Amino acid sequence: MQQVPNAEIITIGDELLYGQVIDTNSAFMGQELGKLGIRVRQISSVSDRGAEIVQALDAARERADVILLTGGLGPTKDDLTKHVLTEYFRSELVLHEPTLQHVEAIFARYNRPMLEVNRQQAYVPRACEVVPNPMGTAPGMWFEDQGTVFVSMPGVPFEMKRMMTDTVLPRLQEHFHTAPIEHVVVQTVGLGESFLAQQIADWEDALPPNVKLAYLPSLGAVRLRLTGTDDGQPDLRGRMLALLPALRERLGTHIFAEGEVKLEEAVGQLLRERGLTVGTAESCTGGYIAQRLTSVPGSSSYFQGSIVAYDNDIKVKALGVKPETLAAHGAVSEATAREMAEGLRHRLGVDVAVAASGIAGPGGGTPEKPVGTICIAYADAHQTVSRQLSFDRGRQLNIEYTSTAVLNLLRLSLPPVVK
Repeated sequence: MQQVPNAEIITIGDELLYGQVIDTNSAFMGQELGKLGIRVRQISSVSDRGAEIVQALDAARERADVILLTGGLGPTKDDLTKHVLTEYFRSELVLHEPTLQHVEAIFARYNRPMLEVNRQQAYVPRACEVVPNPMGTAPGMWFEDQGTVFVSMPGVPFEMKRMMTDTVLPRLQEHFHTAPIEHVVVQTVGLGESFLAQQIADWEDALPPNVKLAYLPSLGAVRLRLTGTDDGQPDLRGRMLALLPALRERLGTHIFAEGEVKLEEAVGQLLRERGLTVGTAESCTGGYIAQRLTSVPGSSSYFQGSIVAYDNDIKVKALGVKPETLAAHGAVSEATAREMAEGLRHRLGVDVAVAASGIAGPGGGTPEKPVGTICIAYADAHQTVSRQLSFDRGRQLNIEYTSTAVLNLLRLSLPPVVK
């Protein structure tokens, strides 16, 4: 069996450590390296200080076959990566004419004067091979030293992604002669990680030695990721897919999709298949359910609209909730949520409607209805379904968990496809 190369990702920049910029580069690189059969062993972030960059490089080369760096290649004084790498590989900076012509062309295209600091970006360590940057002015650098590959790229995500796709990934695959790792993802909702693990324990125990299962929990959902490594036998992916029927038997409707599919995307597909329209009546979620539904491209084919009825008067006037229902049960009740969903369906003329009313917090709770008490409902022409839930995870998480619960209720309550 071919040995799987190990990789390490190092992101450089104080802005990452201060939390001013979110590191999306590492996620992209990890996913793409995994597709090639290169396993990321560690991801680290370091400041814009030469000594700390060197320490990170020394540590990484002890455990990795390939080290990918992003950041610190700009034209300003705090961009040290190129200079650190020049010293690290005992090299010197030399002018790379093709890069200089590329930079000059960029400035000419926008009719802007090119400063000396921009010209300096065309200087690279003599020891490197230049990785072209079609989207920017800072070239990437490829080094090979004592059996380890080092690749330095800009921190700007769209520049890094283009360089990875066009040059770095093909070269890495050629260099390491990798056999790709296969991933199969199953999306589940409605079962916590521990309950899920208990329900599929025997199935997991019976997995082949070259197939590993990872649990990746999110808000109200868990992604199950099977990772298969080459075992010398044909059709690795096909053999992994053959494991899924037994998983479906154990989890049933808790599985909402296979592959990298979001819950709102899966719900949207179900609505399209049935030719149904939907709307949302929201109180505590403030439009968040509608936002998730409309984040899906093409959602205008099934999503009609939303009424955010935060105040009880709006629940009565806009949704038709009965004053006596509010008086008897309160705004946070299954009875009110049901009337919100039914009222919205009639007001907007949609086929199906969902509703949510609750106490997101941090205030507003009572002993009878503490913070995190949420009531949700679904209504169509044939049925109205409601649930009372409890999420005491802080205001924003309460809202996000509620939106997942509502989308799942919608998914499970839709009528079957008419054939």
